[in-house]
Amino acid sequence: MTKKLWFQTGVAILLTLVIIRMFMEVKGIFSPLLIIGQTIFLPLLIGGVLFYLSRPLLNLLESVKFPRWASIISVFVVIGLIGWLFYALIGPPLTEQVNKLVKNTPVIVKDFEHFTKDLLSQKNLLPETLQDTVNDATGKINDIAVSAGSLLFKFIQNVFQGIFLLVLVPFFLVYMLKDHEKFAPFVSSFVKGEKKTWIRKTLGDIDDTLRSYIQGQLFVSFLVGLMLLIGYFVIGLEYALLLAIFGMVMNVIPFLGPYISVVPAIIIALFQEPKLAIYVAIIMLVAQQIESNFITPNVMGKSLDIHPLTVITVILAAGNIAGLWGIILAIPTYAVIKVILKNIYAHREGIKSAATKSV
Repeated sequence: MTKKLWFQTGVAILLTLVIIRMFMEVKGIFSPLLIIGQTIFLPLLIGGVLFYLSRPLLNLLESVKFPRWASIISVFVVIGLIGWLFYALIGPPLTEQVNKLVKNTPVIVKDFEHFTKDLLSQKNLLPETLQDTVNDATGKINDIAVSAGSLLFKFIQNVFQGIFLLVLVPFFLVYMLKDHEKFAPFVSSFVKGEKKTWIRKTLGDIDDTLRSYIQGQLFVSFLVGLMLLIGYFVIGLEYALLLAIFGMVMNVIPFLGPYISVVPAIIIALFQEPKLAIYVAIIMLVAQQIESNFITPNVMGKSLDIHPLTVITVILAAGNIAGLWGIILAIPTYAVIKVILKNIYAHREGIKSAATKSV
């Protein structure tokens, strides 16, 4: 029985739960390590994203006989030029819109309170069954508005706070670009034979999965943000650039991101001119239909091969466990785990097949 897969899987799950429980009991001992981990998490994550985005350029330069150090310097020059262009073209209007939004926030909040009061004052004209519905809807609208507003301001705040942490990003990026080929040989050097081959293959598959997801998802998000920006400018929506960038960032979250990003846009449209809220909803709907039916299938294809219901379930579970970061990292983490499990299954089947042939 101990050789059965279901038994070994059950034992592994129980041991994992025991280890997690023991870690929670003695987590105070590891608090310095947790502080260090939290400090380097964001720069390491951004460095990893930049690594996967810049590696094609690194490979291209090396394919035309550029030395590694010259290729890395060229990559940093290109990143610097892109950053400078972003700051020169988008920085001033974005800063102006942020300052305007912060200045007008008290007015927007007051107008929203008047709107809800007027709505509640008219509820007595409705049937009793609809009055309860209005009460529930008003409460939910308030909650959504507060959550969306706080999320938008938290996003702005994190952008400015993150600038300080970005000092560490170049260091992580340099070493990733310089030594990324050494990681798989280093990990596999602790084992020999078939396990060595299996580890190298698994790490290669994980690398391909992360590369496909990061490059594809960021490119898709950029195109969605561009479509939102064009649509918001056409209808004359205030804070169009800020809302489009917010929509682009939120689109990194599969399925839930578009619904999160459209809420502040609809709220601002309601107070600017009520009919604009309908246009905003139409723009978001059209952008998401184009993204899901044309852009994503052609850019990412079926590289992750994850069912939509699985995506929603994983995101909701990760959000309850780890909040916003859990939502953002849920899908790539799930994809990596899926790759590992598929390789484990294929390895076991290969062993069984070899044993059968030998018999």
